[in-house]
Amino acid sequence: MAVKLTKAQKKIAYDAKLCRLLDNYNQILVVAADNVGSNQLQNIRQGLRGDSIVLMGKNTMMKRSIKLHAESTGNKAFLNLVPLLVGNVGLIFTKGDVKEVSEVVAKYKVGAPARVGLIAPIDVVVPPGNTGLDPSQTSFFQVLNIPTKINKGTVEIITPVELIRKGEKVGSSEAALLSKLAIRPFSYGLVVVSVYDNGSVFSPAVLDLTDDDLLNMFADGISMLSSLSLAISYPTIAAAPHMFVNSYKNVLAVAVATEYSFPQADEVKEYLKDPSKFAVAAVAAPATDSAPAAASKEEEKKEEPEESDDDMGFSLFD
Repeated sequence: MAVKLTKAQKKIAYDAKLCRLLDNYNQILVVAADNVGSNQLQNIRQGLRGDSIVLMGKNTMMKRSIKLHAESTGNKAFLNLVPLLVGNVGLIFTKGDVKEVSEVVAKYKVGAPARVGLIAPIDVVVPPGNTGLDPSQTSFFQVLNIPTKINKGTVEIITPVELIRKGEKVGSSEAALLSKLAIRPFSYGLVVVSVYDNGSVFSPAVLDLTDDDLLNMFADGISMLSSLSLAISYPTIAAAPHMFVNSYKNVLAVAVATEYSFPQADEVKEYLKDPSKFAVAAVAAPATDSAPAAASKEEEKKEEPEESDDDMGFSLFD
């Protein structure tokens, strides 16, 4: 027979469990658990069984245990979790890939009806078609201004209707109609709201970043750094190539404007004296590239008659 624990003993056991998890795990997902039932939570626990553990509890108890653990161990990094424990939230401790864990959690969503007074998390659109309701039920549709017609003794919705908008409260008429149509428009599950990793806290949106996204962000940062360095004339590795090019342009401009010269400047001066040389140089490059291609085409044309005779399968003596 199981021994029933007192309230104080339960708190002590919960505190010990949370501290043990903090000692063994460095990655924690803070998840919102609004409208999540016990059976659904049990299914999530089974799906994460292995490297991950789900821990629910009162925010005050979790905050107290985390603060006491940080004081006793000297690890103040865990205090970053305290401001995140707001509302109906829980913790998922994991040693696996954080992104994979969040994907597994997202799979366990359960459809739910639209209850009166509930804030709609998404837009609810009633699709057109036969509802299966008898004509006496048309009053529901008339109250909600939904165009209908009677078809084969049942009510049929003519066009799709946006019944509830995201962020609006569900009214009694909308809830009754969706219940009659057997529509469960909402789905609920654990939602990752924050990720804790070795003392750092970041948004779950970071988990969706790809390598290309990171490269683009890095390139944008280098571009901004180069622009700032050039604007304030402060040398950095990122701005150094641009500074060298700009300096070379300045020296070249001085050489062109004065009698001072150097080999690269002599070439530029020649082009300035006779611009036609620049046009000839620009055209000569593609012309030389096309010469081998033209020669190969001529060779192919010469070989074509011989290949055509062979393909016919007979010679001049047949």
